[in-house]
Amino acid sequence: MYSLIVIIFILGYLAIAFEHTIKVNKAASALVTGVVTWTLYVMAGESHHHVNEELLHHLSEISGILFFLLGAMTIVELVDSHNGFEIITRRITIERNPGLLWIVSSLTFVLSAILDNLTTTIVMISLLRKLINDKNQRLFFAGIIVIAANAGGAWSPIGDVTTTMLWIGGQITTIHIIKSIIVPSLVCMVIPLLVVSIRMRGHVPRPEILLDESTKVEKREQQIVFFSGVSALIFVPIFKTLTHLPPFMGMMLSLGLMWTLTEILHHKKAESLRDRYSVLYALRKIDTSSILFFLGILLCIGTLEATGLLQSAAAWLSGQIQSEALIIMIIGLLSSIVDNVPLVAASMGMYDLTQYPTDSFFWTFLAYCAGTGGSALIIGSAAGVAAMGIEKINFMWYLKKIAWLAVVGYFAGAFTYLLQYELFGF
Repeated sequence: MYSLIVIIFILGYLAIAFEHTIKVNKAASALVTGVVTWTLYVMAGESHHHVNEELLHHLSEISGILFFLLGAMTIVELVDSHNGFEIITRRITIERNPGLLWIVSSLTFVLSAILDNLTTTIVMISLLRKLINDKNQRLFFAGIIVIAANAGGAWSPIGDVTTTMLWIGGQITTIHIIKSIIVPSLVCMVIPLLVVSIRMRGHVPRPEILLDESTKVEKREQQIVFFSGVSALIFVPIFKTLTHLPPFMGMMLSLGLMWTLTEILHHKKAESLRDRYSVLYALRKIDTSSILFFLGILLCIGTLEATGLLQSAAAWLSGQIQSEALIIMIIGLLSSIVDNVPLVAASMGMYDLTQYPTDSFFWTFLAYCAGTGGSALIIGSAAGVAAMGIEKINFMWYLKKIAWLAVVGYFAGAFTYLLQYELFGF
């Protein structure tokens, strides 16, 4: 039965990859695959009560991610409905493709470390829509944003969920991970940018700029909502650090505060005008299918973890390959096929702190590889899944256009860390 679960997972994965060929939305394929794999697991002779408990355990983690995504997307849409992103886009005047790509990628890299790679991807793709009119060009920029977001999140303890897991578990410390991984992560982003810059030419077709007929009050509201929205997103990792509650709790608090703020700002306006600036309007605009896709794909991964298939794969790797560095690099690339969270969780379960102490080579290199390896495929990271949902990025398009750049950057950063460790011991 476990073999059948693997087969169903592979078939579902292929259905997602060839979404446009089979004419079935990826969210539908992911949901069917997720439910079928869990159904097969419960029919495999396992205790129904035990399987239900495992499902609810995974669902608690999945729902936290989904609520986080829902809150972040709503806040971004709320800022967008107030034209808040114009505060940034009107300051970005460069129109040459390579220059704009470097600016957008650098901003993504920094923001991912401050916020996290998922939230930053949502924000930056919203910015792209204000900067680039051509759909194909915007898709390419979005693919590079996924690489930059994952690279930026890897070197910060709050930038990527796997790095956060290792940080909370005591495997890494804040100063050490920043000191050790920031240069390899930067290389992971810069190398693909250099390759693209050599080949990229031309100017960016900017969207048509409408005459600014906003009143002073509307500009004031635009600034209030923009800076409040950015502050609300930055507040989420701070809230998590202070309270140790899951990140979605901070995001829900931020959403509630933004909801209250916008209600107060517009309470005197006519109902028809007030509606377009409300959270309810923002909720109607967000792409619900991408959230359902996220649910389906995480249910699939949950099955592989609950059945022990992921842990078995990790144990097999350890038995077959003697090199720690090579094992970790393979785990990083595997995280582009299955979610990096259960892979890191499996690694944390297989190896304890007595074998590999805090801030040892194993945990530090794992933080880099698990954080950046997911960029190799569009569904290999939360940032990639978000970009795929928002911009409707095709799996095969990403595989042809972006994946090889992500892999080149991944190995460049990995070898940079290995060299750095040999020379400086960290």
